This record gives sequence, structure tokens and C-alpha cells, in this order.
Amino acid sequence: MQSIISSEIFIITLVAGVYLAALWLYRKTRLALLHPLLVSIPALVAVMSVIGIPYESFRQGSRMINFLLGPSVVALGYVLWEQVEYMKSNAVSIMTSIFVGSLVGIVSVICIARWMGADHVLIATLEPKSVTTPIAMGVAGKAGGIPAIAAVIVIVVGIFGGIVGPFVLNKLNIDSKIARGLSLGAAAHGLGTARAMELGALEGAISGLAIGLMGVMTAILVPIVEWVMSLF
Repeated sequence: MQSIISSEIFIITLVAGVYLAALWLYRKTRLALLHPLLVSIPALVAVMSVIGIPYESFRQGSRMINFLLGPSVVALGYVLWEQVEYMKSNAVSIMTSIFVGSLVGIVSVICIARWMGADHVLIATLEPKSVTTPIAMGVAGKAGGIPAIAAVIVIVVGIFGGIVGPFVLNKLNIDSKIARGLSLGAAAHGLGTARAMELGALEGAISGLAIGLMGVMTAILVPIVEWVMSLF
């Protein structure tokens, strides 16, 4: 029995089944707090605890899902292609926003973490919080952080941004589709993009673009910002 519940087929089926159930619940209620990912994680933890699936078995069995994180980001290129002409006319504002957003995100994390007494390992782990999981893990590892913890932080940030982001944008009366898409993609990466796609095709495309640009910009800026901050 243990070999069955620890098999790759069973674990992938379990993950897909729990997510689809959570997605059904979200579509029925339309409550932000019942976001599929927010519901799926504790549900999976509960099921694993009850039927006795060790974490290592789950990690090995779900490696295909982890691998697909990368291609899923690349797949957003199709959505981008549909809106490419619109984005060309706003290239300067998009690049400026991404640069400022990435810089502010990195610097604010370093300053707040230092103020709270965090060591270099934790700061390096937190720095790529606003980029998608595969990139965040790579950036955190190169900077001396812990990739596994970085992945958890990215998921938490994504859930928070996906839930709170649209509410904040509405309260601030931000109606620009480009601004809404950029903010959700830059701050909440994949989960923010999923939420942006619910708002509209252009918002989703811009948000998908923001994921890739934020990843590149963060990977470039992290070592530069760390060097500059080390001088103070």
C-alpha cells in the first residue's frame, strides 16, 4: 500500500484532484480567500498527513509538476504575441516600471531585513521574492540564500498579491490595463498573472511580460544592489 501512495502517478493524480476541487470551490464562491492555491496547499498537507506520505516521497513524485513551472512561464509568450503591437507602443513605460519595481523590491527587503536583524542568508533568500519560483530559487542560491525557503516565500507573496492586488488597485482608482497587468505580474508573478487574466486579455499579457522582465531584472540587480548596500 505504501508503494502505491508514494508512486509518482498517485501523487500527481492527488495534486491534480485537490487543485481541481479547490478550483471548483473558488468558481462557485468567487471568494478571494478561497483561491485554489490557498486552499490546495493546506488540503494537500492534511491528506499527506492522514495517509502517511513522507515529504521526500511527495517531492520525488511531484517532480514533473515542478519541472513544468518553467515551460508554463514560456507558454505565456503566446498571450504576449497577441498583444505585441500594443506593448511596442508602451515599451519605455513598461521597462521603466519594471526597473523601478525590481529595484524598490530588492532594496526594501534588504533594508527591512537588516533593520529586523536578519543575517545574510535570510536576506539573500528574501531578495527574489517577487519573481517566479524557478528564477527565485536560482537567484537565491547564487546569492547565498536557501532556494527551498525562497520557493515558499515566493508562493506566499504570490497568494497575497493575487488576493489583495486587485482590491488595492481598485481602491487607488488605477484603471490603466497596462498598470494593472504590470503591477500584478511584477509583484505577484505567476499567481498575479492568473488573476490578471481574469481581469482581461491585455492585463494578462502585460502581467506575463512582467514575470519575464522581473526575472531578468532581478537577476541582474541583486548582485549590484548587494554590493552597493555593503558599502553602507
